[in-house]
Amino acid sequence: MKTLLILRHAKSSSKQPETTDHDRPLNARGKRDAPRMGQLVLNEDLTPDLIISSTAKRARHTAQMIARTCGYERTVLEVSTLYHAGPDMWLTVLRNLPETCKRPMIVGHNPGLEDLLRVLTGTDRPLPTAALAQVDADISEWSSLQPDQSARCVCLWLPRELA
Repeated sequence: MKTLLILRHAKSSSKQPETTDHDRPLNARGKRDAPRMGQLVLNEDLTPDLIISSTAKRARHTAQMIARTCGYERTVLEVSTLYHAGPDMWLTVLRNLPETCKRPMIVGHNPGLEDLLRVLTGTDRPLPTAALAQVDADISEWSSLQPDQSARCVCLWLPRELA
């Protein structure tokens, strides 16, 4: 059994028209929600053994805040091809994970992450900013992860629903 944590980046700012989409920072709500989701990860005993993020500023900062809050002590792996990646690119990255990795967290963007959740689980659920989905796949090797909807969405947490 492998567990995948799918996290959409926290809310970003769009108030700076000269800033490229890739370089948009987190806004105040994003800076509040990311550590809250990190605390949830810690409280649920879901600290990942690897965090993989898009290189977009809002995704990187979300991943770093989550990492600090949940006790993740390794480097966040930033992958440029994950910026607005679709499910096929995410699957390629996941299939190349070492088998010793039991619980990775991926941090990225919509619509790619919602599409990935749907192709893995058949779950057509929205992932608003800072939403976290826990997906369990009955596989022993990441290389066998398939878009066949056989994985299960165990839980979906939204920051607005946290106490």
